[in-house]
Amino acid sequence: MRLFRLARITYIVWRHGLDEIAATGAAATLGTRSSLALARLLRFGRQLDTPRGQRLREALESLGPIFVKFGQVLSTRRDLIPIDIADELALLQDRVPPFPGQDAIAQIERGLGRRIAEVYSEFDATPVASASIAQVHFARLHDGRPVAVKVLRPGMADIIERDLSLLRTFGSLLTRVSADARRLRPLEVINEFDHYLHDELDLIREGANANQLRRNFADSGLLRVPEMYWSACAVNVLTMERMHGIPIGRMDEMREAGIDLKKLSREGVEIFFTQVFRHGFFHADMHPGNILVGREGADFNRYIALDFGIVGTLSEFDKNYLAQNFLAFFRRDYRRVAELHVESGWVPRHTRVEELESAVRACCEPFFDRPLKELSLGLVLMRLFQASRRFDVEIQPQLVLLQKTLLNIEGLGRQLDPDLDLWITAKPFLERWMMERIGPAALKDRIEREASQWAQTLPQIPRLLHAALARRAAPGADEEMPVWAQALIVESRRSRRWLKLLAGASTVLAGVAVALLAMLLMERG
Repeated sequence: MRLFRLARITYIVWRHGLDEIAATGAAATLGTRSSLALARLLRFGRQLDTPRGQRLREALESLGPIFVKFGQVLSTRRDLIPIDIADELALLQDRVPPFPGQDAIAQIERGLGRRIAEVYSEFDATPVASASIAQVHFARLHDGRPVAVKVLRPGMADIIERDLSLLRTFGSLLTRVSADARRLRPLEVINEFDHYLHDELDLIREGANANQLRRNFADSGLLRVPEMYWSACAVNVLTMERMHGIPIGRMDEMREAGIDLKKLSREGVEIFFTQVFRHGFFHADMHPGNILVGREGADFNRYIALDFGIVGTLSEFDKNYLAQNFLAFFRRDYRRVAELHVESGWVPRHTRVEELESAVRACCEPFFDRPLKELSLGLVLMRLFQASRRFDVEIQPQLVLLQKTLLNIEGLGRQLDPDLDLWITAKPFLERWMMERIGPAALKDRIEREASQWAQTLPQIPRLLHAALARRAAPGADEEMPVWAQALIVESRRSRRWLKLLAGASTVLAGVAVALLAMLLMERG
């Protein structure tokens, strides 16, 4: 089966002329006779008149969901790929060829165990959007509420398993032949990708993710998340509140509606950093096909999030480490960046901090004080990657989703406001967040969280101390007693000595005071 899939991939690459696209690009870059000859040879005997962007898009559609998602990410990086290819790949966001509406109805009835008419008073069999994993239909509940119904593509699990198996084979080969590949830990990255792809195949999990994100932004005007209707949900069916808005990629339509694009760009950065650092729970698939902008009512000029199949989570350690790194970058404190890499274990302990500091400075310094239209985080990351080879930097698989999301945010920000300075926008937020972590309010919150535990623990302390001191009288107790208990006893003895000294001093002072008082009384008498 794996060989069959590999053969199919090879056939699709050949059929759509992706090898010719790569050779032509290399020839244009290198300009050597051999590269030009290879490009001409690959065109021989094939009709490759279709534009290259269309060929690439159609090839990715034919290859399946994993490759479609790869194209979705690429479509937001117009600074890294040609415009004609980016325009075609943008069609992958919500224009993947749909599957028949009758198949969708069969999926819904099988998942919910009810006839379609029992669930919805109206159901449009024509999909309004079709993506790599699922497609969406509009419907109406029996109480009149308009809804959007997301339905999984049939047979997706088998397709994904085959592709992941093939990716693991490629990853194993790379780790055997390339030291760089071993440092990047491709198998761990693939396993992480496997985890999130399988999460996407469980729409109940997606609904739960949406509810969590909705709660996180319940008191904020930054982000709108649709409500889930759980009575019409199953593993392969998700029914949610129907949202109305303009797809964020339609710039002209948003301008006509009076939407403030500069405000959107700033709030997009704030939403990202709020999710990552305050909540530790972030939407990890924020490409233009999953984001609307409200055009009326309370949602006007407001982000509306869709598709919650892929989310990322960060531990407290990850959040603190990332925040300190970002702040150090913004302050151009490259030595602190280098120290954080060593402290976190990203580089070996024997790494010279001064050398790492110098490499980071050379990568990042040219990009500061420039607007977003002149700054590419992708290029910064590329230079950091190149510089990291000599320091054996290990890529952390748990942060792959965060890196992907940050690239998506950058692509959106560039489209909304090319003059946005990402650094200036993000720095105040991170500084405020750090103060919330270490300030008086943070201490108060931690005390409140721990209070219930303390209420259970504190009454036990006298009993535990009495038991420890009682065991002290037994022969050989010092040898059997834990180090912490021995230290406690030593401190208690030291305290008793001090108390005796204080008692003696107090007696002497009291005597002196009485004597002075008597002398004063005698003088007055």
